[in-house]
Amino acid sequence: MKQVITVTDRAAEHAKALIEKANDPEILGLRIGIKSKGCSGQSYHVEYAKTHKKFEDVVEHQGIKFYIDPAATMYLLGSKMDYVSDKLSSTFTFDNPNAKGQCGCGESFHF
Repeated sequence: MKQVITVTDRAAEHAKALIEKANDPEILGLRIGIKSKGCSGQSYHVEYAKTHKKFEDVVEHQGIKFYIDPAATMYLLGSKMDYVSDKLSSTFTFDNPNAKGQCGCGESFHF
């Protein structure tokens, strides 16, 4: 069975660093979802996961677990999560083949 998303090595390494820095033994991994936000309507949401919720898919890469919010699964199918960092910013990025468009600043998208 194909995973909902693929996670790059950079994204997994950064997720591991975030989890270690949080120093909270209850954190199981990161949860990925979508929220209504921004000028195009939708935005990716990443938070610490302390539970495995019912119906969540789990993608594991380099020993790090990424919990996929079931409400976001159909929107994230086939996506790739990466982490990019430069002199001015650093963020998780998503290459999502389901997105139909994106706002000019890149903060939100629509289906």
